[in-house]
Amino acid sequence: MKIDRNAPIGVFDSGVGGLTVAREIMRNLPMEKIVYFGDTARVPYGSKSKETVLRYSRQIVRFLQKQGVKAIVIACNTASALALDALEKEIDIPIIGVVKPGAKVAARETTKKRVGVIATEATINSHLYKELIQQIDPEITVIGKPCPLFVPLVEEGWRKDPVTEIVARRYLKEMQDEKVDTLILGCTHYPLLRGVIGSIMGDQVQLVNPAYETSLALKQLLTEKDLLNQGSVEEEFPYRFYVSDAAEKFKNFANSILPYDVEMTKQVNLEE
Repeated sequence: MKIDRNAPIGVFDSGVGGLTVAREIMRNLPMEKIVYFGDTARVPYGSKSKETVLRYSRQIVRFLQKQGVKAIVIACNTASALALDALEKEIDIPIIGVVKPGAKVAARETTKKRVGVIATEATINSHLYKELIQQIDPEITVIGKPCPLFVPLVEEGWRKDPVTEIVARRYLKEMQDEKVDTLILGCTHYPLLRGVIGSIMGDQVQLVNPAYETSLALKQLLTEKDLLNQGSVEEEFPYRFYVSDAAEKFKNFANSILPYDVEMTKQVNLEE
């Protein structure tokens, strides 16, 4: 099967968090077109079972394939942790998640071999970050901490609110006590709280943003498969956005964090 290298890249997430991944792809792969799907009707994924997350992910992948994408990025740590392995076997286009690139960098950056992971409950309980990091270096201690309130705080637009700082201090106390030197922002919403998290943890702790690392891993993958877009993005709308609910709210949020004005956000029902 010949894949068209001018086709768009499919990116999906449980909601708006994956826009941090889309943003890094726009910055680091400016020639690429993107079809983004945010499952805003069923967010958050972090408290759902593996079966449910896999079912949702399969529906979204089918939708993206119908849009003719050449590769898929699972811009959601929970879905990457719970669904990537199954999806890789089921589809014939390249697919990557956000967990492996983040784990790799954390293992490389840690100086005292103490890595913290903050993420959703499902991602922490999957132990995937821990497994991947310890495959690279078994001596690294990995401390995981679910921070379920971060997602609704970000989606509420309370990124710089005092409430968010209070919640963050409480969550991050364990990471401070454990003296981690590297902290993975293991949910795509969390880079939007980077300022708060960074100021609480201090300069001596290296923050790893899997969204950025994933855009670099995607570039490498497309290069290896000879799928990098060689032309320029000449289309009027190189980036298309779809959601399962609340399109207007999504569009406003997207415009607050993307380097690009989101004109089109369409609502689609995947369960039909």
